[in-house]
Amino acid sequence: MAEEAIRQAFPTGQHPVQSSDDVQYLNDDEVEQFIQDLDHNDDGFIDYKEVERKLDQAHQELVAKPLAHHIIKRGHDSHDRDARHVFLRGMMGSDADRISRQDFAGIVRQWNVPSFKQVKKEEEAEKAYFRRRPGWRRIRAYWVVHGPEVAFLALVISMQIAFGVWQLVKYSTTPKYKAAFGWGAVMAKTCAGALYPTFFFLILSMSRYLSTALRRSYYISRFINWDLSQEFHIRISCVAILLATLHALGHLTGSFVHGSDPANEQGVANVLGSDSVPRSYIDYIRSLPGFTGLTGLGLMYVLSLLSIPQVRRWNYEIFQLGHLLMFPIIGLMMAHGTAHLLQWPMFGYFLAFPTLLVLVERAIRIILGFYTISARLKVLDEEAVEVTAVIPSERLWKYRAGQYIFVQVPKISFFQWHPFTVSSCHGKEMTIHIKTDGNWTRRLRELGDASGESEIRIGINGPFGAPAQRFYDFNYSVIIGAGIGVTPFSGILADLQHKDDFDHGGPSAPTGHPASSNGILPGMGVGHADAKNDGPAGNDCTDDYADDYRRVDFHWMVREKKYLLWISDLLNEVSVSQSWHRDNERRRHLEIRLNTHVTAKSKSVVTHVYRWLLEMHRTKEHPVSPLTGLLNPTHFGRPDFDRILDEHYEEMREHQLRMRKKESESSSGPGEEVGKELRVGIFYCGAPVVGEILADKCHELTTRGRHDGSKIEYHFMIEVFG
Repeated sequence: MAEEAIRQAFPTGQHPVQSSDDVQYLNDDEVEQFIQDLDHNDDGFIDYKEVERKLDQAHQELVAKPLAHHIIKRGHDSHDRDARHVFLRGMMGSDADRISRQDFAGIVRQWNVPSFKQVKKEEEAEKAYFRRRPGWRRIRAYWVVHGPEVAFLALVISMQIAFGVWQLVKYSTTPKYKAAFGWGAVMAKTCAGALYPTFFFLILSMSRYLSTALRRSYYISRFINWDLSQEFHIRISCVAILLATLHALGHLTGSFVHGSDPANEQGVANVLGSDSVPRSYIDYIRSLPGFTGLTGLGLMYVLSLLSIPQVRRWNYEIFQLGHLLMFPIIGLMMAHGTAHLLQWPMFGYFLAFPTLLVLVERAIRIILGFYTISARLKVLDEEAVEVTAVIPSERLWKYRAGQYIFVQVPKISFFQWHPFTVSSCHGKEMTIHIKTDGNWTRRLRELGDASGESEIRIGINGPFGAPAQRFYDFNYSVIIGAGIGVTPFSGILADLQHKDDFDHGGPSAPTGHPASSNGILPGMGVGHADAKNDGPAGNDCTDDYADDYRRVDFHWMVREKKYLLWISDLLNEVSVSQSWHRDNERRRHLEIRLNTHVTAKSKSVVTHVYRWLLEMHRTKEHPVSPLTGLLNPTHFGRPDFDRILDEHYEEMREHQLRMRKKESESSSGPGEEVGKELRVGIFYCGAPVVGEILADKCHELTTRGRHDGSKIEYHFMIEVFG
């Protein structure tokens, strides 16, 4: 009875974790602890109301603010009561109001809920991954993940050191400079030498168009990976202000004091000319180099203060307007050396190219701020909004899902531009999803109508970047990401699915299109991404794939399930289409397997069990998860990518054997070679420790493919989105 109740509650069958060979279910101690917490009056029986009371407690902890998809909650309408009753009766396993603890323990074991210790086991497996392998493999994996960044930073630092040492040697070994200005000139010019490449890379890192162009090459973008990353910009800004401060101190406390001493007038005359002496300390301050240098340094400190996180959170507009100070700072730095006092003015040559790029980009942004377009704003829930706009035909650049744009809403602020990923792009219509987690995004949400769509005016600048440029080079891909950094990939998936629906039919195919469906979705319950590819009328079509077949495994890790909500509609659209194609296509063109992982631990066994039961509770009337709002199943705990990729490799081998068999049967002669090597792209964005595991695993599987003759290759690519 209990098995039947659970089967009815989850119409697609088992949750993927239940069909795994490597899962540990609730042990006897955990079952006993769960029942002990339920048996509130300790009478040896489990009552319906005891199960309901614990449900309410767990629901309050798991879902503090219920949304529309949270159907199993205490409510006043009959729909809520019916949904709760179905769920609770499924737990009780019968219509009885009470059941003995021993019988209930048997029912609990039949639920096949993963052990509370499973999460800890998975965490330990991740930490112990490299303990079971030689140290050189850890070094190799570390270099794959961090190598390009280390090499780029080494280039920047080596250039800073080289130019600094050049100036140090020049001014410390030339007697006339030391005689005129003493140690201060040596210190100031050494810092100035290091400032040349520092400012060059600092300004260059502001250029979005350059980073977009560099992304055309995966390897160059891995070497110079400042696209959308604030870390490099912040670090090199700190280095710049430190070097500029030391440069100023070298002059203010050294060379100006030494040069204004009457005893050193002859030395100064030998360097600057006889008409430059006598010169007082204040004359050095009032000179063009002195005035421009001190003013520029002061503006740099003002800009730094306006850029601290507290100011950004307090008023983002002041933060953005403060960055306009970089233009007068650049102008002052260019003018600083034009007096030719000690050497020819080379600083301006270092600043010219990156400054020109940034000026052009900012000018374009200002123009686009006046040229706004109409857009539709839709409030999805308390966490997210959706903005849809038609891209003007005058735009020179092609917009694609996975790129990002800067958005300005004049009704909120003319000066504020914020970057957002393009979720989907169908023809000229572009959609972005925005998580409302800041002042600007909350004000944007307030512009929307909770009951429908609203018309707003927006300015767009872009597109920029092209995340995962090599994604389309692979017919077989595994996408792994953490948090909101994976949203560019979700946009690519939605775009792939839309094109598949347009070409081969599906829920999103346009009405009247030759490939459009009749609108019926036979057998569609939960969009179970891991379900078998069964064709119409139950025919097994797993061996029948189209020539352009593409498979994508999508793994998204978040700490809390609430972070899944804000693009749940986009992922659900993919799930619905995948369900339709499983039931209506004999030859699959696109297979997307969605896997979401919530990594936060439960506080108690009771909460842990209820979390799993709520996730697995699906009905035909309400196929989405009551917890996540997703059609696809969600896993709780850290994913074991060692096992996941091993399973993926075996599935790729089986698929390759089927394809080779088909090619062999259709080949024209026995001597014709059949079966090409199979290339899999692993795309990752997240914590470096997981990246190292994935990089090592890809190398291991590629080596295995060479040894077993399958020639399956796994190519690891890491992306930086934030």
